[in-house]
Amino acid sequence: MRVKLTEREVLNPVGEVQEKKIKLIPLPYDFDKVSLVDNTKPGADIILKVLSESLGNREHLWVQKPAGAPATKQQIQEAASSDLAILALGDCGSCTSWVVLDAIRLEKCGTPTISVCSDHFAPFARELADSHGLKSLRILEVEHPIAGLSDEKIEEKAGKIVGNLLYLLQIP
Repeated sequence: MRVKLTEREVLNPVGEVQEKKIKLIPLPYDFDKVSLVDNTKPGADIILKVLSESLGNREHLWVQKPAGAPATKQQIQEAASSDLAILALGDCGSCTSWVVLDAIRLEKCGTPTISVCSDHFAPFARELADSHGLKSLRILEVEHPIAGLSDEKIEEKAGKIVGNLLYLLQIP
């Protein structure tokens, strides 16, 4: 039996991965302006409203972006114009991915972030952030589920994480 051997260059599906670390921007000691990045998921606006009301007399810049998609370059620049950005809501696979990836983009711009994800998707959010070099990305967990709940129930769940937000920001 005759066999013809041909050499071909193929891509290794595993590939070589270089570990790269991204520096987490420290939260400001004090801040005047906070961007509230709303990915338009049901309940995201309510959660951000409850959290923003706990921040005292600060300027709030609302940035809306589509759910399950990245923020545009303009939306990132707009959100990065604040001292801090809070992003919501990661409560499914694609939305959690884009909350985390947009937060990483903002951190790279020099804007510290806090990402709000449901406790069901928070482990995935942390794993994704770690795989992109930002293991210590700040993720605030809200009780899952959010979708399908009344505004009052969402406000109640958001109210339960206000203390954690204030703790992160060292606000008494």
